[in-house]
Amino acid sequence: MGEVLEVEEIQVDPPKADEVRIKMLRASLCHTDIINSHGYPLPLFPRVLGHEGVGMVESVGEKVEKLKAGDVVIPTYVGECKACENCTSGKTNLCETYPMSLTGTMADGTSRMSVRGERLYHSFTCSTWSEYTVVNAAYVLKIDPRIALSHASFISCGYTTGFGAAWKETKVEKGSAVAVLGLGAVGLGVVEGARARGAARVIGIDKNEKRSEKAKVFGATDFINPTNYDKSISELIKDLTEGKGVDYAFECTGAPNLLNEALESTKLGKGVTVAIGAAKPTVQINFLSLLCGRGMKGSIFGGIKPQSDLPVIVDKCINKELQVGELLTHEVTLEDLNKGFELVKQQNCLKVLIKI
Repeated sequence: MGEVLEVEEIQVDPPKADEVRIKMLRASLCHTDIINSHGYPLPLFPRVLGHEGVGMVESVGEKVEKLKAGDVVIPTYVGECKACENCTSGKTNLCETYPMSLTGTMADGTSRMSVRGERLYHSFTCSTWSEYTVVNAAYVLKIDPRIALSHASFISCGYTTGFGAAWKETKVEKGSAVAVLGLGAVGLGVVEGARARGAARVIGIDKNEKRSEKAKVFGATDFINPTNYDKSISELIKDLTEGKGVDYAFECTGAPNLLNEALESTKLGKGVTVAIGAAKPTVQINFLSLLCGRGMKGSIFGGIKPQSDLPVIVDKCINKELQVGELLTHEVTLEDLNKGFELVKQQNCLKVLIKI
């Protein structure tokens, strides 16, 4: 737990009836992978990490009908049956039939990966940091092979989590004012999602000054580096909005204290804060802000349904409507993955692409 990653030869079993085995082509490094390596949310080890990536189907189980060998696919960590109460509600992307799995195993409680006879736990339903991985077909999306492999990997979690939070989860209204706390890949996705929805003002907040110009590329109208001021972030946001605050605030860092700053930065009586960044299990919230009509909600994968919504984002990438390519700053091989963990600490790093 929290130790240096080891790259080893492992056994990846053939897929069972409703599963597919995927030859991974590209993967990428997400902040969630870092906290997973430290045992959050569950300390399941040894584990094959990785949940962002794109690959090609190598083989399929006998009950799999919609996928075949050679298909270019994205493994996902949320499913979509299109029939359960949640899928038909129009209110959430969290399918009841194919939920997000934190058990580290397949649906039958076993693993398809092992090393020297010892079981390896999966990461969610993905485990993309491997030459091959086995995934239940319900968590696999066939995509248009014209999309750049790096783009496909980036939209499999981080960027889409942010983009979807503004574009789908909250459906930011045209003319809205939006604040985005944290301008990594998730935050920049929020910025672009808000721009796509017609937000009039998108305020990016980050203590890394290098994110200022990049935020403008994605659609930010303003940038705040809070380390340059003696005021709180919520006060700085209100200074830019005639004291009113914003309609929507998106907290993308997972820093517990910033959730209250985001909440305080929204408009009295109607402002909405969306918690996206992975944080500690328990966070203290200013109850008075909620009592005064402000709202707060969490978001997994930006409210994006993998079968219904993700293909739209794939098409937007192919049609060059999104700036996903601007996220790529570094590349490493699977064998040199530990270097990726060092690269993400650099101020100029946004996304590390893993060539497999």
